[in-house]
Amino acid sequence: MCISILFRKVGKRKASVDRSSIRKAKKERKAKKDPNRPKRPPSAFFVFLEEFRATFKREHPNVKAVSAVGKAAGEKWKSMSVDEKAVYEAKAAKRKADYEKQMNLYNKKQESSANGEVNDEEDEEVNDEEDEDEDEEEEEDED
Repeated sequence: MCISILFRKVGKRKASVDRSSIRKAKKERKAKKDPNRPKRPPSAFFVFLEEFRATFKREHPNVKAVSAVGKAAGEKWKSMSVDEKAVYEAKAAKRKADYEKQMNLYNKKQESSANGEVNDEEDEEVNDEEDEDEDEEEEEDED
């Protein structure tokens, strides 16, 4: 046997730390998410994926694995030309523009509520814009 193992250096032990207090501190630092905040728009690939899922499920009704759909979509996306991807990139850009409008309204509303002002007209404007967007999408689908 090695002598260094037998005569191990004995030093001060570290004080045991209460792990629950560390977890509580981390939870307190995280800001809670606002459920009214607009969701980020999908990228061009995810816009493509929405359409691809429907066609993939029609062609392969027995495949239930999400990973299989994802792999097939990834391969299809990589094989697509720039012109084919442009359609999805345009849709993603439109959704991003809508998101930015909604975020501006949301941020203005947050600032006004922080100042103690309450304005219900902004809520109505957001709902009206969403209704218009849905009507436009329905017209596009019919064409």
